[in-house]
Amino acid sequence: MSATPNGSAPVPASQPSGKPEKSQASANNDKNAKSESGETSKPAKLSGAELKAKAKAEKAARRAQAKASKEVAKGEAAVSSAPGQLGPSASDVKGGKAKGKQDGGSSISQGAAGKPAASKGPAPSVPAEPKFTIPECFSHLSMARRLPITQADKDVHPTVLALGQQMATFTIDESITRLKATLLAFKKVIDSYTTPPGNTLARHLTPHVLNPQIDYLTACRPMCFSMGNAIRWLKLQVSKIDPDVPELEAKKELCSSIDTFIQERISMADLVITEKAAEKIQDGDVILTFGWSTIIERTLLQAYLITGRKFSVIVVDDPYEKKGQVLAKNLTAQGIRVSYYGNFGGLRWHLQGVTKVLVSAESMFNNGSLYARSGTCDLAIAAKQLDIPVLVLCETVNITERVSTDSLTYNEIDPERSSGAAFRLLYDTTPDKYLSLVISELGTVQPTSVPDLLRKLEESN
Repeated sequence: MSATPNGSAPVPASQPSGKPEKSQASANNDKNAKSESGETSKPAKLSGAELKAKAKAEKAARRAQAKASKEVAKGEAAVSSAPGQLGPSASDVKGGKAKGKQDGGSSISQGAAGKPAASKGPAPSVPAEPKFTIPECFSHLSMARRLPITQADKDVHPTVLALGQQMATFTIDESITRLKATLLAFKKVIDSYTTPPGNTLARHLTPHVLNPQIDYLTACRPMCFSMGNAIRWLKLQVSKIDPDVPELEAKKELCSSIDTFIQERISMADLVITEKAAEKIQDGDVILTFGWSTIIERTLLQAYLITGRKFSVIVVDDPYEKKGQVLAKNLTAQGIRVSYYGNFGGLRWHLQGVTKVLVSAESMFNNGSLYARSGTCDLAIAAKQLDIPVLVLCETVNITERVSTDSLTYNEIDPERSSGAAFRLLYDTTPDKYLSLVISELGTVQPTSVPDLLRKLEESN
């Protein structure tokens, strides 16, 4: 007695033996096999919850496969772009892990050619680089950033490319130094310029040549106010060129104007300010200054070496940058007695016995407010409370027609000390009531008389 695969009743033994029995058995077997195959091919009906779970599992599998394929593509892209890369690109910064697995990614892609990407386990998560995000209330503030040369416009001059990198890394930092370097770079741009056929220098130079240079420098680091004033002046000089003047003569005239601007508004201005400020220093004075500034150092050396004044200096330094150490060393090397303090701890105690405070200006606003290195406002307020005069040294090219009453309207974010939790501002704004005198090449005035200096400039121009 034998049983069918589907468990039906046994075949009766009374059937005739021989071939008819075999054919009947094989027929029953074929029928049962077809029945079984039909049952297996027809899936059992799933409930709604089971269908939802199945769809969810399939979706997760597709995501894992797509993520694995993306990792392989990133590795191949990193390998292919590595030979010609000149600077860190956005993909290098964002996908640092793919860069570290160049070899592994390329071997996977070679072995998996023509086959779907397979993953034995969940794809490894790519660690996202901590990205600094500026809060919404400070979104109008800019920050210096080092741009790869490959991202620069094709019309940017090589000298301007190098200058932009120096500004972005704060190798060139002071406003007057940045201004002078910018004008000298523009002079080289003008020297190498050739007017295209069918154009004039006055109409083609500014939009097609100067503007790409300005845009690149601004992208590397926000322009200081003196740079803005000088660029507006330069564009005005270009617009005044007669179209009938030969190109060579026009370029020579522009370069000569730039040299004159540097000589009068920068070099001579610094010399006059240094002499006027040195006259304010008397024998026995105790001068306190903040950080390091070229014009402050020249003033103190002028008063000591040329005028022959006997005085001492207190240098209070920025706790983040420590540039005041340079000033303290240079003054000490010339024989001046210097006391150095690395931060603002005990500031009021350091101000005891101080007779004058000397600070330099990044800019002066039209309402008499001082725009200077972060920490200057704290120093000026403490000095005012102790009735110590605060003298500001500022070239007129640094004076702007804009008005500011706080440190948030115009400022820069320190790129080296910024994180998701906090960030530092490079400058602060000191109201005019905490300042005593503003010394410029056009004269010594009260902070409230800064508009008079602007009026004199307009009359002289």
